[in-house]
Amino acid sequence: MYNVTILGSGAAPGVPAIALGWGECNPNNPKNYRTRTSAYIECDDTKILIDTSPDLRTQMLQSKIHEVDGVLYTHSHADHMHGIDDLREINRLKRCSLNFYAVADTIRVVKRRFPYLLASPDRVNDVSTHPSLVANEIEYYQPFYVKKLKIMPIRLIGHVIPSTGYIFNDGDIVYIADYRRIEDVAFDFIKKPVKLLIVPLTTPEGSEFHAGLEEILRDIKRIDPERTVINHMATECDYDVIRNITPQNVEPAYDNMKISFE
Repeated sequence: MYNVTILGSGAAPGVPAIALGWGECNPNNPKNYRTRTSAYIECDDTKILIDTSPDLRTQMLQSKIHEVDGVLYTHSHADHMHGIDDLREINRLKRCSLNFYAVADTIRVVKRRFPYLLASPDRVNDVSTHPSLVANEIEYYQPFYVKKLKIMPIRLIGHVIPSTGYIFNDGDIVYIADYRRIEDVAFDFIKKPVKLLIVPLTTPEGSEFHAGLEEILRDIKRIDPERTVINHMATECDYDVIRNITPQNVEPAYDNMKISFE
């Protein structure tokens, strides 16, 4: 049984943004209010957090999340990472360190920006003052497990910095972060019919470093999931507009959106 929560559905500025306000989003639709992107995946007794949004504290309180078995990082941009200090509260509840998983480039950034939160497997930091996190380096196309949940990291192409997507249990869920293109070899590791695809759309027209709607629909067609949820939307993405221009089994995300399936 899977339970997936889109904790935050917005791009780096959020919606409303400080500079652009609501932009093209209807302020009367609460689904257009967006914090920065994080997600929470529960598979049986395994609980995974993807990225630590700067809005993580608010998101976890809203969704009543108190348990995390591991944190996956997609990349090291601030809107995906800089809520990392809020993981201290998970340490306090668990009374032990928490494992996070990322490729080497991302771990190097964590060590440079947040050296105080790193612990070793046999030493727990003083969580009254800061988090206690253990870095686990992963490699593209080399599966790893958090408890019994199989996770395959895949390479995403064309973003400003290296970006990682994740395939869960050979294709039950495919999670795509900021990208222009999915590396071709990645599709070979989707072994099952995909039940849920989560994919980012910063703006409908796309940009040098982000896929637009045309590219996203291309990848959705190739992956052919039962259901697709679009997140990481900026002020150019009104919820109803995106819903009306996408296929029936493709829908925009909203904060605290919950999806359950077997």
